[in-house]
Amino acid sequence: MILETAVFTIHAGQAEQFLEAFARGRKFIEQSKGCHRLELRRGIEEPDTFVLVVWWQTLEDHTVTFKQSSNFTDWRAVVGHFFARPPVVHHYLEEA
Repeated sequence: MILETAVFTIHAGQAEQFLEAFARGRKFIEQSKGCHRLELRRGIEEPDTFVLVVWWQTLEDHTVTFKQSSNFTDWRAVVGHFFARPPVVHHYLEEA
């Protein structure tokens, strides 16, 4: 199992609209091959930042299958315009 983290910085003052859009668009990730679950957390010190955590079966399920799918295109169409800068994405192995 692979853990993906993506840190989003949202345009100032648009966090509530982003949350509404995310609620509509999360299905595009959740319905994708290899997605087991996801969580979105809002920053406390910086409330215009969010971290998305997604558990994928394999790295390729995220980096190839999802990224080259219509689900990714649809996901970005719903939430992408809220991003003040490109998301910072990292992947982690399960070690213990």
